[in-house]
Formats: sequence, C-alpha cells, structure tokens
Amino acid sequence: MRIGNDHRRDEFEINVVPLIDVLLTLLMFFVLTSTFVQHARMQVTLPNASAQDRDMNAPALTITVDREGRYWVGSDAVPGEGIEILKQVIEQNANGDHDRPVAIRADALSSHQSVVTAMDALGQLGFTHLSIATTPTQPDKAQ
Repeated sequence: MRIGNDHRRDEFEINVVPLIDVLLTLLMFFVLTSTFVQHARMQVTLPNASAQDRDMNAPALTITVDREGRYWVGSDAVPGEGIEILKQVIEQNANGDHDRPVAIRADALSSHQSVVTAMDALGQLGFTHLSIATTPTQPDKAQ
C-alpha cells in the first residue's frame, strides 16, 4: 500500500499523427492539382490547309518521304537506310544553317515511323522550325 502524497503528475503529450495526416493531404492536393509543363525537345509547326498566309521568304529545306519509306533531302536521294545516313545528307544540304525552316513532305500512305525518323534526325541536328506539308482540301461545291 502506498502511503504518502497521492499526487499524480499528468504527463502531457502532443499527438502529431493528425498533423501529419493534414500535411500529407495538403501535399497530395497540391501535387494532383498542379499543372506540369512538358517541354518538347523539338518544336513542330503544324501545317495550315488553306492557301493563305504562307511565308515564302526563306527557302525551306525539303525532306520527302515516299510510300516505301525512302528519303530525299532536296533533290538528293538518301542512299541506304538508317538515321545516321539521313543525318549526314541533311547536314550536307543544310550547310550548317540549323535555323533554316524544314518542310517534311510525306506520302499519305507512308508509315508513321518514317516521318518520326525524319523528325528525330532533324531534332538531333538542332533544327527547330519544322512543318509538315499538306495539300489544301477543296470545299464541297454542293453546299
């Protein structure tokens, strides 16, 4: 039996679990609601289908892709296959001018991979002004 002062000391304790829960909830809220900006390595100018507003000032370097996936840079055919050969021919035709606009003229039935390979080669060489050539569509005459 304990005789003496029956005085108990209350020990105070700060419970941090609710504080951690609130902080994690706020962190998840801010992470999920923030927008993430994706910086593309290569800027692509999407083509206009109309015949108006065309910039004819600078002569563009033209890369042509046919149905079988063969490449021509300007009027020079690219011998062989592979991205390294394509990069060499592009570099020869560009004469070191990487600010020059580039137009990719791909056949409508060419594979997507062929166009992406041409764009990858241009991106690795440092070209940033790319466009894909299209033909303008004729409006319906019935309307």
